[in-house]
Amino acid sequence: MALEHPVDVRAVARRFGRTAGVNGIDLTVAHGEIHALVGLNGAGKSTLLRLILGMLRPEAGSVRVAGSDVARGGSWSRVGHLIDAPLAYPAMTVRQNLRAVATLHGIPRSLADERIAGLSTEFRLDEYLDVRFGRLSLGNRQRLGLAAALVHEPEVIVLDEPGNALDPSGVILLRNALASRAARGSAVLVSSHHLDEVARIAHRITVINRGRVIGSLAPDAVDIERAFFSLVLADEEASS
Repeated sequence: MALEHPVDVRAVARRFGRTAGVNGIDLTVAHGEIHALVGLNGAGKSTLLRLILGMLRPEAGSVRVAGSDVARGGSWSRVGHLIDAPLAYPAMTVRQNLRAVATLHGIPRSLADERIAGLSTEFRLDEYLDVRFGRLSLGNRQRLGLAAALVHEPEVIVLDEPGNALDPSGVILLRNALASRAARGSAVLVSSHHLDEVARIAHRITVINRGRVIGSLAPDAVDIERAFFSLVLADEEASS
């Protein structure tokens, strides 16, 4: 019997007034896989991620994450995520914020400090460990948010535009962090509008438009941007 996908979305839908935020999407992410969602602004990527994380309730369909039905509460101790801006206490330092996240996940102090040390090195935050979050640059805030999403070594990682505010060195750190987690068996789902960047790390790329899956892209395609816009244009013409 095949192992259950850590992320398993079936015919999920959620409307906002007359607009279909997400309309009948099927999607899976396997262990050890980096699955990228791409689409124009307003295509439904963020809505889909919020449905997967239980931040929104679907009107139809089902979502299972880390073996649990999200509608029944999910299994969030096994999930790491970063949606929108990082959530942190402005008056607390980087170290204190990471300890707070570790405590919420029930990680013992000694183990938490060990993981914080590793993550701060991985994301080049060592010199900022005792700097308050409110005094960090936007890029370092994003690095902290990524470290916080990974401090409990999640089985499932869900990130919405994780490259936001990162400089080129930060993007490389992110790329390496996701590749290493996938190599250790984590299921990674990431949305992005940076096609060239996701093509470097993704095993699968799904294209969303108007709240629907309209196709996929080969990560090793010669001209991935042309392929993306061809799919979107064809869908727009078919919908008009």
